[in-house]
Amino acid sequence: MPIRLGLVILSLILSVLIGFVVARSRGSGSATGVRERPVIGLSLDTLKEERWQRDRDTFVAACAKLGADVRVVSANSDDRTQTSDIESLISQRVDCLVVVPHDGAAMAGAVDRAAVAGIPVMAYDRLITGTSKLDLYVTFDNVTVGRQQAEFLAQRFAGRNWKVVRIYGSPSDNNAKLFKQGQDEILNPLIKAGQVQVVHEDWAIDWKPENGKKITSAAITRYGEAGFDAILASNDGTAAGAIEALREAGMVKRVVVTGQDAELAAVQRIALDEQAMTIYKPLPVLAKQAAELAVRMAQRKPVVARMETNNGPSQVPSVFAAVQTVTKENIMSTVVAESFHTYEAIFGNMPADKRPPKPAALPEVKH
Repeated sequence: MPIRLGLVILSLILSVLIGFVVARSRGSGSATGVRERPVIGLSLDTLKEERWQRDRDTFVAACAKLGADVRVVSANSDDRTQTSDIESLISQRVDCLVVVPHDGAAMAGAVDRAAVAGIPVMAYDRLITGTSKLDLYVTFDNVTVGRQQAEFLAQRFAGRNWKVVRIYGSPSDNNAKLFKQGQDEILNPLIKAGQVQVVHEDWAIDWKPENGKKITSAAITRYGEAGFDAILASNDGTAAGAIEALREAGMVKRVVVTGQDAELAAVQRIALDEQAMTIYKPLPVLAKQAAELAVRMAQRKPVVARMETNNGPSQVPSVFAAVQTVTKENIMSTVVAESFHTYEAIFGNMPADKRPPKPAALPEVKH
């Protein structure tokens, strides 16, 4: 029986009308049986960042509501550990694997082994490349993330020439390349026109804040306090490192810094004018959607995906979620209004006269 199975007539119709139907059962006649209460394996790159702790908690809670259990493992940003973690989950005969890869290419072999065992695999947030066995990719629109970061700077410096330091993400993370792709779409025409000059750029290994700081410190050392106007940091962690370097050089608040993930510390920095913006990715929405899809995959039910992503050997059915730019002006209408962070958590340490008015009623925080 072929690896990619589906409801042939239904899939042909739905593919035309509403997207791709993923109704595949992995393996050559060795697919796992469906438990009354499915078990899903969640393999995370890391739990060191606030963002991934939120994803885990929301995903596990959503699966529980849907009648499924989740076994969570974290690799601490180590490829060998993550491979071992996934092999362990395969040996435990989980009904579905959800993987946030540290290195998308390094996890291809693990996906192939899951396929042999008849276990469907979802790549969550980060694409797994180099395998034709990946069932589904659930993520935010990562090219749009980079595009919105660069658009913010282009609008901020409209009508003048400006210089920028670019801090890319981890080279092992395919998302970092997609963020750069989106940034390039906006910046390259401006660079060609002579309006923007990239004075320094580098990749932040493993997205570590200290690497963001090193890249910024190198730029300061080489170009001095007046050497650049902005830092295009690809996430809030590297932005934090960059701002620390700026603070030590007496440059904080004078350089426009971008970010991504809307981490609490980043939103606090935005409120204090230390960071200019971040990209809000509604993690609860994505994690809940991924949980629903993972449970359906575990139950061997059809899943509809309207998009595709090329991972090298194949076009992977994909589900994308929207993102939003957050600035000081719209903190209240975005992350606070949607209960991503509380008013008190963001503004509690600020002098009362510096805080925005608190609405009479705010929704309870839901993660």
